[in-house]
Amino acid sequence: CTHFYPSVECKLPEDRNCFVFTSLALRTVLPQKVSELSLSMQILATGICHTDHHAISGVLYTPFPVILGHEATGIVESIGEGVTTVKPGDKVIPFCISQCGKCSSCINPNGNFCMEMMLKNTADKGVLSGGTTRFTCKGKPIYHFLNISSFAEYTVTSEFLVTKIDAAAPPEKVFLIGCGFSTGYGAAINAAKVRKDVTPGSTCAVFGLGGNAGASRIIGIDINPLKFERAKAARAPECISPKDYTKPISKVLNDMTDNSVGYTGFEAVGHLETVTSVIVGFPPPPKMLTYDPMLLFTGYTWKGRVFGDIFSRDEIMKLTTKMTSQNYDFMAKIFDLDQLIIHVLPLNKIKEEFYLLHKGEMYVFYMFIISKNTICII
Repeated sequence: CTHFYPSVECKLPEDRNCFVFTSLALRTVLPQKVSELSLSMQILATGICHTDHHAISGVLYTPFPVILGHEATGIVESIGEGVTTVKPGDKVIPFCISQCGKCSSCINPNGNFCMEMMLKNTADKGVLSGGTTRFTCKGKPIYHFLNISSFAEYTVTSEFLVTKIDAAAPPEKVFLIGCGFSTGYGAAINAAKVRKDVTPGSTCAVFGLGGNAGASRIIGIDINPLKFERAKAARAPECISPKDYTKPISKVLNDMTDNSVGYTGFEAVGHLETVTSVIVGFPPPPKMLTYDPMLLFTGYTWKGRVFGDIFSRDEIMKLTTKMTSQNYDFMAKIFDLDQLIIHVLPLNKIKEEFYLLHKGEMYVFYMFIISKNTICII
């Protein structure tokens, strides 16, 4: 079907294949036309993030039935009235934290939590701006996840939730920059300011192994030893498991470093017992965090940040820009995203991947969806 707007032509096929969460099933979904300041995009690649698992397990409230997924790359297919920053055919990365570029937070260099998004927040209701969903199945609404819903061949989202990236950027890799990579990278570089403040020879501890930090000595801590091999390949040569010790892991670290793990610890799994100075994950509700305030006298800090303090539209573009300058990170080969990729699978295998993710059998587990390879089960 073809829909027309004043000066805008919007083309959408009548059905789309996507992954709708009711009982882990694939369904054919009917999309609605894009509205003002929104766009439709074809998903080229997407990954399973633990936040998607939080929605399934009930840690993160999400209305059902829902199309999950938020870590992706895609190509803009059509745009609604008023969209000016992207056009059909542009390769883009969507993200959960918008950047309107006009509110007090977006023009402040010290914060990235867009006030426009907060005031119009509809993500927890599973709808887009205007209070409606853009998907239906058999006449019933299907809800959105974090305003993106990338476990689909096509999706609809806001202009403020995508950024154009270099056409040469490989979609099967850079989708990681839309969430997981940027959150960890930003937590180290922006929130903890590793590059600015850390001194040569400093030691950093990472709880919950992923690619993080930037210190000269990185100690990885995880209860799953299967993750150690990849962590070592990602430049964390020392890995330990709390299960191998009878004393608290903090004392183990002090013994290993002669009490010099004084810079930063990164907690990346959402366990209150491991929280130190930067929280990347989050614990299941209704747990509350308590700490000894006397620790503040010794210089400890606790920082909470969203999306690694990254200004989504501006910095994601820079991270994926094809440049030879060392100022641009991914395309200049400073980071090896291949280390974070485990399997490449079609959409109909997604149930198995969530099972493996839940069991913790993978180091960092991502699954790609290439639209031409997806299978729709009705």
